[in-house]
Amino acid sequence: MDRRHFLTAGALAVPALTALGADDEDRHHPDRPQVVRTGAEQLAEDGWRRFAGHRIGVVTNPTGVLRDQTHIVDSMVAAGLRPQAAFGPEHGFRGTAQAGGSEGDYLDPRTGIPVYDTYGASVAKIASMITKSGVDTLVFDIADIGARFYTYIWTMYAVMQAAAATGARFVVLDRPNPVGGTARGPQLDPAYATFVGRKPIAQQHGMTIGELARLFDGEFLPTDGGRVSSLEVVELKGWKRDELDSGLPWVPPSPNVPTQDTALVYPGTCLFEGLVFSEGRGTTRPFETIGAPGLDWRWAEDLNALDLPGVRFRETYFTPTFNKHANKLCGGVTLHLTDPHRFDAPRTAVAMIVTARTRYPEVFAWRPDLYIDKLSGSDRLRRMVDAGAGTDEVVGAWADELAAFDRTRRPYLRYR
Repeated sequence: MDRRHFLTAGALAVPALTALGADDEDRHHPDRPQVVRTGAEQLAEDGWRRFAGHRIGVVTNPTGVLRDQTHIVDSMVAAGLRPQAAFGPEHGFRGTAQAGGSEGDYLDPRTGIPVYDTYGASVAKIASMITKSGVDTLVFDIADIGARFYTYIWTMYAVMQAAAATGARFVVLDRPNPVGGTARGPQLDPAYATFVGRKPIAQQHGMTIGELARLFDGEFLPTDGGRVSSLEVVELKGWKRDELDSGLPWVPPSPNVPTQDTALVYPGTCLFEGLVFSEGRGTTRPFETIGAPGLDWRWAEDLNALDLPGVRFRETYFTPTFNKHANKLCGGVTLHLTDPHRFDAPRTAVAMIVTARTRYPEVFAWRPDLYIDKLSGSDRLRRMVDAGAGTDEVVGAWADELAAFDRTRRPYLRYR
């Protein structure tokens, strides 16, 4: 079914919207523990009065919800605040598109609000969307998952550039980083900048979306078109930097990140998108299940013998329904986290790559387009693995740049 027809069909018999605040919900559930309060939750509790008198455009997707699962745009409309426009990233404003896709421009059938597609759009095109819609304040509310190659943070960067060009205010409604606040992995080499990594940040950046916005505005925008005229972050309340259980309901930020466990492994196992191995797309556990035809139990044995912190590997066999090796039997491993706080996703992925190359030289291969270089942020990982480097050697090669990134980000961290 065409996405626009799907969205239109979904608009039929829509019940009236109601605004439910956190206090109301707590009265219905008096035994519920206190949870983190997002930026969106705080403004919704006040009837979105922060934006009264402003022509707002909302950059969001299905993760932009309140605790009662009401989408923030629907909540705004119910409260009498009608956005001028919504802007959708990869997968779309309402989330109907698969990886690498979006919804295009359309009128949202539920609210009648114009929706603009920012995925892959140039800064100039996004600026023209802002101008056309008459927006003077851009509100960003998308749940990130803490990985440099997740495209939402680069959508935010492009929209911030467009806001700077048009003079629009930029407001971030902060959300927790579901993989915690520790930075891990290599830093991007600017020579390898793409939409899966535009600026030199660590592979697992360990920042909230609001902290990243401040870092972008302070470190990169001044030499990349100029800073935004006004940047505001509505900060989280009750979130601690290394807290993994925020008490908030999990909303899949994209179709292939169905659970928080998926998010926890993603900053590492997404590297398998750059190999001929399946990264588990087309299974029920993408990024937690990795494999290829010709692999067997020995990979799990090799990996468990390494005694990597916070994870065990289970021998598994699967047949993806789409993407790599669709409808072919694959052998491989499923990652099971035993201690998420000790788990190091980038290091674990390197160990998986190194052991796979050693155990299965006849199967192991990089994607011919060398997409691994874009994901890892340079050609170093590929060249070191091809030269026979071990896990410790590969990880040691990024130690200095990771420490440098940690120093760079420190002034922008707001949570302890």
